[in-house]
Amino acid sequence: MSGSVFFLHMAGAVALLLWATRMVRTGVERAYGNVLRQRLRQTLGNPVLAALTGLALSIALQSSTAVTLLIGSFAGLGIVTGLSGILAVRGAEVGSALVVKILSFDLTLLVPLCILTGTVIFLATERRQWRQFGRILVGVGLLILSLEMMGEASEPLRQSTIVPLIVGYLSDDPITAFLLAAVTTYLFHSSIAAVLLLTTFAARGIVSPELGIVMVLGVNLGSSFIAPMLTRSSPPSYRIVPLGNLLMRGLGSVVLLVAFIVFDPSLERLGSDPADRIIHAHIAFNVLILIVGIPLSGLILKATQALVSLQSGTEAEEESEAQVTETSALDVTALDTPQQALANVTRETVRMCETVEFMLCRILELYEKADRKSIAALAAVDDTVDRRHAAIKLYLARITRHEMTEDDARRCQELLGVCVKLEQVGDIIVRNMLAHVQKKMERGVEFTSEGWRELAGFHASVLANARLAFNLLVTQDTETARELVMEKDRLRDVEKETSQRHFERLRQGTEQSVETSSIHLDTIRDLKQINSLLATFAYPVLEERGLLSGSRLKAT
Repeated sequence: MSGSVFFLHMAGAVALLLWATRMVRTGVERAYGNVLRQRLRQTLGNPVLAALTGLALSIALQSSTAVTLLIGSFAGLGIVTGLSGILAVRGAEVGSALVVKILSFDLTLLVPLCILTGTVIFLATERRQWRQFGRILVGVGLLILSLEMMGEASEPLRQSTIVPLIVGYLSDDPITAFLLAAVTTYLFHSSIAAVLLLTTFAARGIVSPELGIVMVLGVNLGSSFIAPMLTRSSPPSYRIVPLGNLLMRGLGSVVLLVAFIVFDPSLERLGSDPADRIIHAHIAFNVLILIVGIPLSGLILKATQALVSLQSGTEAEEESEAQVTETSALDVTALDTPQQALANVTRETVRMCETVEFMLCRILELYEKADRKSIAALAAVDDTVDRRHAAIKLYLARITRHEMTEDDARRCQELLGVCVKLEQVGDIIVRNMLAHVQKKMERGVEFTSEGWRELAGFHASVLANARLAFNLLVTQDTETARELVMEKDRLRDVEKETSQRHFERLRQGTEQSVETSSIHLDTIRDLKQINSLLATFAYPVLEERGLLSGSRLKAT
């Protein structure tokens, strides 16, 4: 096999691995993401539970980076402490290492089983949760298939005359091997993919266990850089947990690399199989960093906060300038070119969507824990929505009408309608839901556990639909539009069931239900109204393709 053919096969296998991992992660996030976030918020107060929760979440999402970003956002919002966040991420790294071990077993039979079952489930129902479960199964099947493809693609390397020279050089130069693995992992954005690639080479005798362990340490260094780089432009409080993980895991990999080179320990305790030795070394490294990190986490947190403060100090002047002059995509020089102007409006509307999504996420957190400062801060965010709404309306009015095609004119009306709906959603959150939050805070009342689960579940569905609507603004995808409208009908039924269960608790005389009754029902009503507004994003897409009926009334 020629070198170009080998690289093509290997690149295809790695690409399938990355894509399959992403399928599983997005499937879990869409189907169970909001439930997982609720559980995570409840357990992060206890350091031990935080680590165990991070471990479980990493196995479910198959990405420690995704868990790091999620926990970092919780720490940034003040929902969890930086100490609990760092320990939860350490548990997530152990969970990511365990995923590699699970995938190292012979799972060949699961490939057709998962792909067939997942496809049948995905095509047989329109319910979002079941369709995402089917997506997860297909992703698992493709993931295992990609491992088989990597094994087959690497088989010809055994007879290669060049590979032993490269491996020999890396074996004699562990620093280069360490850095090469770190850079490769960062480019993959996945430690799982990098370690599995190493184990595939080790299983075929291409990479020795000693070299593999050096490169596994490099994998951990490269992986620890991913989350800090993705959050480098975030507010300082959001960067503490990712940067703390980098200090703990990154420095740990360097220290253990030096120790491995100096002491040259025996690898017998890691197993007899070369691939197992690499996997077990990866797990042992992350378990060791977790154990050592528990007593050192306070020191790491202080060092991280000092670094973040130093960074934020140098950026303070730039940030203040950015606050004074808010950037906008509404370029006035493009007004004479309608298509370009409408593209600018789309970009600005997407920014408006991001602001509304933040408000929608934040409001439920205030239902749990609120103070006057946090309420005022969220109310101030609505001013940004109003400001962008006014700017977009004025910009659309100034686009040269006589040069617009029929499609451009229709798109202009769609974007105007979207902006109006987003502004209305912001008003509902601030004028209605924030009022409920303030009433709950002033009265000092709490929801029943069942009532809170209903409220959180309903909010999770609305938030998931909001993300569908925001994606639809860009993709104009028919299937997404259909799903959004069907979700509107489903939520209408859920709202009826929720109200019935609430009244049943009132009939039973549950004291907490009586105290929070109006807040509970009004919040459900507001969320339903928000969902209805966002569902209208789908109507222009469906109408254009002739998939929208004129009326819901039956013919008489």
